[in-house]
Amino acid sequence: MTDTGTPSARPAPPGCPAHEDAVPLAGLEYQQTPSQLYRELRREHGPVAPVLLDGGIPAWLVLGYPEVTYVTRHDELFARDSRRWNQWANIPPDWPLLPFVGYQPSVLFTEGEEHRRRAGVITHALEGVDQFGLARDCRLIADRLIAGFAGSGQAELMTGYAHALPMRAVVQMCGMPTAGADTQQLVDDLRISLDAAEGDDPVAAYGRVGERLRQLVKDKRADPGPDVTSRMLLHPAELTDEEIVQDLISVIAAAQQPTANWICNTLRLLLTDERFAVNVSGGRLSVGEALNEALWLDTPTQNFIGRWAVRDTQLGGRHIRAGDCVVLGLAAANTDPQIWPESHVGAENSAHLSFSHGEHRCPYPAPLLADVMARTAVETLLEQLPDLVLAVEPGELRWRPSIWMRGLVSLPVAFTPVVR
Repeated sequence: MTDTGTPSARPAPPGCPAHEDAVPLAGLEYQQTPSQLYRELRREHGPVAPVLLDGGIPAWLVLGYPEVTYVTRHDELFARDSRRWNQWANIPPDWPLLPFVGYQPSVLFTEGEEHRRRAGVITHALEGVDQFGLARDCRLIADRLIAGFAGSGQAELMTGYAHALPMRAVVQMCGMPTAGADTQQLVDDLRISLDAAEGDDPVAAYGRVGERLRQLVKDKRADPGPDVTSRMLLHPAELTDEEIVQDLISVIAAAQQPTANWICNTLRLLLTDERFAVNVSGGRLSVGEALNEALWLDTPTQNFIGRWAVRDTQLGGRHIRAGDCVVLGLAAANTDPQIWPESHVGAENSAHLSFSHGEHRCPYPAPLLADVMARTAVETLLEQLPDLVLAVEPGELRWRPSIWMRGLVSLPVAFTPVVR
């Protein structure tokens, strides 16, 4: 998702959830240290806070762990079909968050039996992925990427490794070629759609993603193979080509960018936290703990927009009106002091909300496949470059300017050159 600047100061439309003390979800300080924003919002407003999205559009940000799990468990109260939103009259056609709230005939916006049907097709297609084969493929991809910079003694891992590895793995799973300008354009457009920089057009980028995947579905309809797209096409539910295109967008977007940020956030933790530094050179237990801790403290998807109230209801002491937008504060919920009263996150605990919760959470076995990609990427890098260190001071690292996604702008490292 994108964060393009400070929302305008125009008054919120009548009947909306915005209060006079609603907080804009913007600002460089909060983008770099969102935990500070969450603490302030929790202190001032409790577990559910009034906020302003881009352009001054009002919404509710759910900060509490119990409240997020309540919302995600009760689809009859907080549903996914965004056509319920009571703010559509105030949304301009070029609104930067439109790719994520504009209704699409995808699994993300379906409900009830239709959602179970569509999610079942995705689950079936992903279950066909051999996890050992995926680990092997990721290892080969990692080897090739590392070989490209190992001899130089320095690298920028965010673009040159963390983003590239899951991108190649995901498109390969879906039956696309792993190289070429066409595939790279798809990945670039997905990034723009998810986390647009200044000057990017996320709406146009989202349209190009759809066009490329329509061609892929057409190709696989004519010549199916052992891939996710073909398994979706051959499923007895008989989804239409357009349904498959929309659901593939969801699958690829959910797999590529968040997994890339998970890899890089974990590497940052391993390279900057003294608890891991002594075991960083190939300690597998240490890597596993770091992967899990990154999901608790720097989860790639900070906030997810959203759910829409089916009727007037109460949540966290707030009166939520029918049609109000509810943003799931996954990062805030993960650090809720109610579940970590001593501010200590236990790395061995996996009850985080990083893959969401309830019927609309990431479908099984997507989290397992993401773990295979992330774990293989981190372990392979540390095994091949055991003296890897940051090339800058930890305080010089900068996060991408987004309140939605949590990922570094860059991760520069240094190591002893490896001659191959």
